[in-house]
Amino acid sequence: MSHSHDRRDLPVLLLHNVDASWSAPEQEEATRLAGALAAALGAIGHPVTNLPVTHADLRAQLAAYDPAAWVVLNWCEGLPGVPHSEAQVVEALEELGFCYTGSPPEVLALTWSKPQVKERLEAQGVPTPPWRVLTPEVAADAWTAFPAIVKPAAEHCSLGVTPEAVVLTVEELRRRVEHVHATYGQPALVEEFIDGREYHVTVWGNGVVRCLPPAEIDFSEATDIHDRLCTFDSKFNPGSWHFEHLHVRVPAPLERAEQQRLERTAIRAYRALGCRDYARLDLRLRDGDFHVLDVNPNPDISPDTSMALGAGLLGLDYGAAISRLVNLAAARHPVLGRCTSRLLAAPATARPTRVVLAATRRKPAARTSRPRLARTAGRS
Repeated sequence: MSHSHDRRDLPVLLLHNVDASWSAPEQEEATRLAGALAAALGAIGHPVTNLPVTHADLRAQLAAYDPAAWVVLNWCEGLPGVPHSEAQVVEALEELGFCYTGSPPEVLALTWSKPQVKERLEAQGVPTPPWRVLTPEVAADAWTAFPAIVKPAAEHCSLGVTPEAVVLTVEELRRRVEHVHATYGQPALVEEFIDGREYHVTVWGNGVVRCLPPAEIDFSEATDIHDRLCTFDSKFNPGSWHFEHLHVRVPAPLERAEQQRLERTAIRAYRALGCRDYARLDLRLRDGDFHVLDVNPNPDISPDTSMALGAGLLGLDYGAAISRLVNLAAARHPVLGRCTSRLLAAPATARPTRVVLAATRRKPAARTSRPRLARTAGRS
């Protein structure tokens, strides 16, 4: 897969959120990751301007920038102080006339609702584990498939996913549904827990859509079924058992036929949800079939994520991988799109135009590392 025609002269506005409610280490980490992304793009030729979003009035912070001269690669997980506001970020960008990378607001809003995602997948014939929405008022004994996993119906980042989320009996299910309701104030999504191999696949492109080499979550050290899942701790709490004992293998050891089935299922889910530019799909394997667990538009693009590692296996360093996303966005720009299309046939000589990169937070051989599934525009 070659992206040798990607423009490297597109100036980038790096839009990333820094929330005052985060701890000092979290703010420092967000700033560090944005700096690493900016440096990687700068190293291959992109002029980069860093614009931290520090308060909820995004329109005021963008007032000095001309939408005709910029495109946005959306790495912004939400407006500071406004929960579940990922879609509001891109709504503001569209209202102001900016072109941006990643999925549109309707897709970002849709994927905050796990039940709606499941309904969309089922409607398109994409395999996904059987599921049901439960509240404390709904009899838990209506569910009979165990083991099962219980999650908040409208959260990301594996919030609420702990070893106790895996339940083996009706009584455990009832207690967990009550816990989700009391803790998060929302219904619980209950689904059949597939105790099998788990894969994370980055899909990117529009029209012609491709998969990066998949990653497998290595559960070999998890002897208890309750530990064979990607918990909140595995992503955010160094020193926790799940952070230290679950690892990522890139590329995943798959037979060619298995990988082809995995990629077909991932691409079907990507298209079913209407994802744009890039997304990460989480799947599990059972009896030869891949089942979609989650669809993550605008996933984390930090240097140690499965996306960055997979791109590296294709010969794309970190800067080149992010530049690919910038170019996907630029192709939609009413001015830059024409310039980018001409570049596919001949070297560009046009005056550089700016591209906005809106940011969230946060090898030639196989690689194993701790799972970096961190916040991807508020998701993972």
